[in-house]
Amino acid sequence: METEAKTMADILVVEDEADIANLVRLHLEMLGHRVLCCDTLAYARRALDERAWALVVLDLCLPDGDGLDFCRALRDTDAALPVLMLTARSTEHDRVRGLETGADDYLAKPFGVLELQARIRALLRRAALLEPAPPADGPFEVPPLRVDPARRAASRDGVALDLTATEFDLLSFLARQPGVVFSRQQLLSEVWGYHHAGYEHTVNSHINRLRAKIEQDPSRPRLIRTVWGVGYKLEAAEAA
Repeated sequence: METEAKTMADILVVEDEADIANLVRLHLEMLGHRVLCCDTLAYARRALDERAWALVVLDLCLPDGDGLDFCRALRDTDAALPVLMLTARSTEHDRVRGLETGADDYLAKPFGVLELQARIRALLRRAALLEPAPPADGPFEVPPLRVDPARRAASRDGVALDLTATEFDLLSFLARQPGVVFSRQQLLSEVWGYHHAGYEHTVNSHINRLRAKIEQDPSRPRLIRTVWGVGYKLEAAEAA
């Protein structure tokens, strides 16, 4: 907690319910962060144009538009900005849509403040804002992929891949141990940094997004392979 208080992050909260926005702001400020709350998407767009933000907390339903469309547009302009989506929509389908649109994580309403803080910490850690980066290793070659943790860059056949922070961390983790099968719970723990059961479809959604960017035919993946009943592994194209 001491490290977090010393390293403040600027966080944009896009939420039109004042009680929830104030709750989020209060508990993020308790971690030492600076928070701006926006109650409309128009206000949020202006805030994004005016300055850089470390993370966005985004509600799905705003009075002037759909958070999914906003997230999709945000991803077109900034693939690396972490997004935590808040949703009152109760079905798994709705939550998966949010993840596949580009959110790094989601939190269902009503939520506990400790879980909110834990998810914010995990997202900021992956964006290298709360902790110093570990000693760089690699780059890793899993043909046709190359992953360079020191530069946080990845490419396929020499062409740079436009990955979100979470997508890069997922690919980097798999690339460190090609051919090794990891369960969804293992990936959730190692990449997302938390152990909550019931969130395995978060992994599924990010695997689908990653496949769409690295596979020649995402419907017939040859790099990220599903091991049914177990999890996923990354293999070189020659071994696929």
